[in-house]
Amino acid sequence: MPSTKPPRNLTPVLCQRLQQDMLKACQDVAARHGLVVEAKDIAGIDLRWGFDLAFRVSIPMADGTALDPERLRFEALAEAYGLSPADFGRLFSTGRESFRITGIDPRRPKYPVSAVRIPDGQGFKFTVDQVALQLQKGMRDVTPK
Repeated sequence: MPSTKPPRNLTPVLCQRLQQDMLKACQDVAARHGLVVEAKDIAGIDLRWGFDLAFRVSIPMADGTALDPERLRFEALAEAYGLSPADFGRLFSTGRESFRITGIDPRRPKYPVSAVRIPDGQGFKFTVDQVALQLQKGMRDVTPK
């Protein structure tokens, strides 16, 4: 047991640093077995007590990256919902809060688009119209003047 004194409170920077250190350790173990590891978002952050980390271990694809089943499902279903397969992982803002698109769940016809709130990783559901409108608003006009 290390003799390091624990911090009184967690900070977002400390949480991210811990995630990076743990990811490196997991990658070393997985590499010995021919696997790849990717970190999922930090969730359940309570800066007084703790937070939740998740890692996905998988067999590497031909390019060495990890297979992401949510991304594959999103890319397969996106056009049927009026979105682009490239929208997976895109950021959008509802005015006060920023979100990242994390998937499509066809079992939720009213709110099929899944997203996580950027600061804390909390999951939310949106309608396709809400997301499409916010993505369109977020696009900058780059036409020459």
